Amino acid sequence: MCPFYNPPVPPNQAWAKLQHDIVTCRRCPRLRAHCEAVAVEKRAAFREWDYWAKPLPNLGQPSARLLVVGLAPAAHGGNRTGRMFTGDRSGDFLFRAMYEAGFANQPNSEHMDDGLELIDAAITGVAHCAPPDNKPTTLEVASCSTFLERTVELMPRLRCIFALGGIAFDACLRLYRSRNWLPSGTRPVFGHGAVYPFDGAPCLVASFHPSQQNTFTGRLTPRMMRDAFLSARQTCTSDGAIPLTVTTR
Repeated sequence: MCPFYNPPVPPNQAWAKLQHDIVTCRRCPRLRAHCEAVAVEKRAAFREWDYWAKPLPNLGQPSARLLVVGLAPAAHGGNRTGRMFTGDRSGDFLFRAMYEAGFANQPNSEHMDDGLELIDAAITGVAHCAPPDNKPTTLEVASCSTFLERTVELMPRLRCIFALGGIAFDACLRLYRSRNWLPSGTRPVFGHGAVYPFDGAPCLVASFHPSQQNTFTGRLTPRMMRDAFLSARQTCTSDGAIPLTVTTR
C-alpha cells in the first residue's frame, strides 16, 4: 500500500499561477524557436490549423491522485492543439488505456474542445515545449524541472506518479531524491510495469512511452499499457475510496 501524501491544500490560484508561468515560459530559446517555426511551416494535413506553438500547461486538476509524467509535446500534436498528448498517435494510445482503467471519460482526444476529461488524474511533461526530433537536451530538461516540482507540490492528494519512458522515470527519480522520498540505498530500475511504493511518498509506476517506435513494433501493446494503469489505479484507491469504473474490451 502506498501511504497517502497529504500536505496542506494549496489555494486554487497557485495552480493557475503555475499554468500561467508554464505557458509564458521562454527559458529555452532552441525549443521556442522550434515550436514557432513548426507553427509556420505546418504539416500539410493541418494547414488550416492555427497552431498553439507555446509551452503546454498541465492537463487535469491538482486534486488528482494520479500524475502522469510524459516526455514532451509532439510538434504536430500538442504543439498544434495546445493540450498534452492531444492530436497524435501517442495520445490515442495513452488515452485509450486511461479510459479503460477509469482515468478518462473517453478513449480518444483530437482537439482541445472534444469533451475529454481526466478522472482523478493529471498529465504533465518533463519538457513543456516540443523539441526537435523529440529529444530535449539535458539542460532543457533541467530548466523545466521546476515546473514538475511545483506541480507535485500543488497536488495535496497525490498517491501515484506514472512515468512514461526512461527520461521521465529518471526525472521522477531526481524529484524523489530532492524531496528525500527515496530511502537511502534504494535504486529503482526502469522497466515497464515496475511499481515502487515508498513510505510517506507517492508510489512510482514505470511504463514504456506510447511512442510509435514502441507501439508499432509491439514492444508496448494496448493490454500492457492498460495493465500498468490498472496497477496505478489500485494504488490510488487503496485507501478504501470508491473504485473507479473500469472499461474492458
